Amino acid sequence: MVLRLELRQHVGAPCRPIVSVGEHVKKGQLIAEPTGLGANIHSSVYGTVKEITETAILIEADEEQPEEFVKIKDTESNLDAIIEAGVVGAGGAGFPAGIKFKGDIEGGYVIVNAAECEPILTHNMAYIEDHAEELVRGLKYLLEITKAAKGYIAIKPHHTKQLIALGKATKNEDNIEIKYLPNMYPAGDERVIVRELLGVELEPGQLPSVAKAIISNVETVKNVVAAIEERRPVITKDLTVAGRVKDEDAQTGRVFLNVPIGMPISYFIDQCGGILEPYGEIVLGGPFTGKHGELDSPVTKTLGGIIVSMPLIQEKRKLGIICCECGAQEARLHEIASLMGAEVVAEERCKRMTDDGRGRYRCSLPGMCPGQAETVLKLKGKGAEALLISNCED
Repeated sequence: MVLRLELRQHVGAPCRPIVSVGEHVKKGQLIAEPTGLGANIHSSVYGTVKEITETAILIEADEEQPEEFVKIKDTESNLDAIIEAGVVGAGGAGFPAGIKFKGDIEGGYVIVNAAECEPILTHNMAYIEDHAEELVRGLKYLLEITKAAKGYIAIKPHHTKQLIALGKATKNEDNIEIKYLPNMYPAGDERVIVRELLGVELEPGQLPSVAKAIISNVETVKNVVAAIEERRPVITKDLTVAGRVKDEDAQTGRVFLNVPIGMPISYFIDQCGGILEPYGEIVLGGPFTGKHGELDSPVTKTLGGIIVSMPLIQEKRKLGIICCECGAQEARLHEIASLMGAEVVAEERCKRMTDDGRGRYRCSLPGMCPGQAETVLKLKGKGAEALLISNCED
């Protein structure tokens, strides 16, 4: 099997390869380094480098795959270990964790985002159920690194098995608490978490650091523990496969833990019986913010879901689109419309979308969707006969 390790699996520029075609590499070996903002990339398998392109390193995996891996080099601090391991925001954001955890929040808060915000995805909950103590250890490492005073684990109250496991794991931890999030989308948005847990309303574009908080996804914390305790680089990913697959038990979601980064997503769809025809498209990520994928798309450090969608309706009416930060934005909605065979004649933003001062439009109150009557009338006036929307809780 040939694995494709993307050179850009993080916020920032693509990494620079440091291996050559024909070279035999080991699992855990450093194969690409950042040229600026970014994160190290390591081989997830033992194999031979077959090709290096502008965007990826292709490795043909050996038939034999020993469990052993190349450990990251010795570091002076736990923070340096996180940087060496190439840890990034595994929930989809991909921001280099070593930079985030350098933030000065002495006396503040480290919050583990256990919202598992996107519908269908369940791999974070599967991990917590069996590894709650490991998650708490990771949070304790982050409290030490950031000098924060309190650690919170933010989770929705209906995850009862996970809450029981976390309750046992935090029983003797005086500075770690479990906090409840509302059962809505997007409860995992950083500004929603800060608002619900700390009572601070961040403006569009403001970071949680304004509220003396750092927020980190469950799997990111898992990778922090692996980097510190095992000297293990980020070479695997947890993900959920769901949708139109032949295995009925997998249609509502099957979890795969610790899969090698770079593997084609077709492998995991095949593990669920293959695609059930007819289908619409393959979505990489969650239903709200996922993007279009192909069977040869690779697993990356930020991939959380592989969803085979139902057939898309074919729409001959002229469409208007309403863009929202919490869901799909212009490019994705145009892509969906194209797959539907529809013509987009007009587009508007949700009225809560405001410029954050840097040219990016952000929701002013994520999770509190306003009425869209005024926006709908504008689109109708521009010739729209039907709507394609991406609103949050509505």
